[in-house]
Amino acid sequence: MNKKIRFFQSINFKIALVFILLLLVTVEIIGAYFVRSLEQQNVDTFKTAINLDPYLQDKVATDLMKSDTSAADDSLKSTISQADVANTATIVVVDAKGTVRANSNINSQNDVGTKSANNSIKNVLYSGQLFEGYEYSDSSGSMYTKIIPIKNPNATGDGNAVIGAVAITASMETVYNNINQIVRIFLIASLVAGLLGVIISIVISRAITRPIDEMKKQAIRMARGDYSGQVRIYGQDELGQLAVAVNNLSVRVEEAQEASEAERRRLDSVLAHMTDGVIATDRRGNVIIINETALEFLDTKNEDVIGVSILRLLNIEKDYTLRDLLENQKELLLDFTEQLDHELILRVDFSLIQRETGFISGIVAVLHDVTEQQKNERERREFVSNVSHELRTPLTSMRSYIEALNEGAWKDPKIAPQFLKVTQEETDRMIRMINDLLSLSRMDSGTAKIEKETVNLNEFFNYILDRFDMMLKTDNEAAGADNNQVEPLKTTPHKHYTLRREITKRDLWVDIDQDKFMQVIDNIMNNAIKYSPDGGVITARLLETHNHVILSIQDQGLGIPRQDINKVFDRFYRVDKARSRKQGGTGLGLAISKEVVEALGGRIWVDSQEGKGSTFYISLPYQPLDEGGDWDEA
Repeated sequence: MNKKIRFFQSINFKIALVFILLLLVTVEIIGAYFVRSLEQQNVDTFKTAINLDPYLQDKVATDLMKSDTSAADDSLKSTISQADVANTATIVVVDAKGTVRANSNINSQNDVGTKSANNSIKNVLYSGQLFEGYEYSDSSGSMYTKIIPIKNPNATGDGNAVIGAVAITASMETVYNNINQIVRIFLIASLVAGLLGVIISIVISRAITRPIDEMKKQAIRMARGDYSGQVRIYGQDELGQLAVAVNNLSVRVEEAQEASEAERRRLDSVLAHMTDGVIATDRRGNVIIINETALEFLDTKNEDVIGVSILRLLNIEKDYTLRDLLENQKELLLDFTEQLDHELILRVDFSLIQRETGFISGIVAVLHDVTEQQKNERERREFVSNVSHELRTPLTSMRSYIEALNEGAWKDPKIAPQFLKVTQEETDRMIRMINDLLSLSRMDSGTAKIEKETVNLNEFFNYILDRFDMMLKTDNEAAGADNNQVEPLKTTPHKHYTLRREITKRDLWVDIDQDKFMQVIDNIMNNAIKYSPDGGVITARLLETHNHVILSIQDQGLGIPRQDINKVFDRFYRVDKARSRKQGGTGLGLAISKEVVEALGGRIWVDSQEGKGSTFYISLPYQPLDEGGDWDEA
């Protein structure tokens, strides 16, 4: 809203007022100094004019020394009448005894021959020093008095040198009248200058404030969204440059506004057509943006959630705080089945809205509907558990039956040995699958025991690889293993490979479960051997990074298609199902490997290119031991 500014509050008035005050202060200071100097000059001139010429002083001295008093008085009267100030001042001559001998004022002739009562004259007669003084009376006004001592020109020393004095008294009214006249003229000139200053200051202030006022109006129009106007440029001074800058700013803001509006419409369109729900909050965690998909997921309306805390909206305020979301930003799996009339499980991923300065201005939550995925996963887990329990008993009975046949039914030399061999191999394969299923089931339920111990990973990894070297030397025959291990599968007869090792020589002590970790390496090595071409090279590496050890196994096999890389650790997933079953795979080895590695606090992943082989990586947490510190005995 554009509030009208009063004249006395405007910058126009303030500039004019400052200009006028500066002008008046300057004029008054100069005037005061000028009047004071003029007054002092006039007073000094007046004092210089009120004086008795030296030859008249000598004549007065001669008359005072005459013995004939009557003749001397007439001579004194004649002498003082010749003074230049006789017409404007009163001249009184007294002798050394203080007797008035002559007076130029005809109205004061009765004082002649009497003792002078003026103490200043007495002081001059006594001290012989010139006296100057001022006095004021209502009748006479300001008066100036000068008393000149008359000395004997023939006397030597200071003994009786003073033979009289001449007192000159003059009125200073003419001096002050002239000064007052000058002051009046100056005041009138000051008023005229002030009036002209007012007019000039108003004109100047308007010249300054007019461009500013136009720029203010343009800014108000810009605030209302109208960028069509332009500020008039009155000159090439700073205000003119500012006006150019405002015009350029108006154009830039209009362009930025159009781009922002287009971006906003694009963002609204993207949010409206996203299959995932999106919620954005301010820095206090209150919802400011929510798309239609999120509203459908949560079965609510836009006006009911704007301004509501995201913790309350997602019903997680009992378990999490806003600080938890800001610091961890981990994904959450939320089940809304109880709140809604249908099954709904959402995976919520959080990310921060941060400025370049690092200031966190909000949170973005992306809601993925994983109901079907969770349902399939649950069904798959249930299937694994059911299959494990349903098949283990008949398979055990089958194995017992085969063992019985092996004890007595082997007498048929043609069929029995072949039957027993094939049946026993298939039984072992199915038992391995069941053991895998049971292992996964125990890991899913959290009942699998991880017995960690500190192991020198260099030696342990070499030990596992030595087993596969032995397989190579014995024509790739698999060695037996206990129930906690996965047997190394037999490779294709006469299939040869080279096992290359690139292992750091530094001892790396890591906390692992030896049996389960050996199972992981066996799974990966068996896959590498199965899918490597005859004569291929399998490279095993072990190195140390910052707080982690990285173990990798690289083969030169078929590789994994890009679209299948993220699925190779899924249960029962096979890239080439027919070939995997033909070679004895269950589709659970990598899934078990992933569960084991994650239970050890590590991570497993694969890097592969179809037709060029695959590389499986395992990263485990590693804390370097101090040199001998952890092994010292107390």
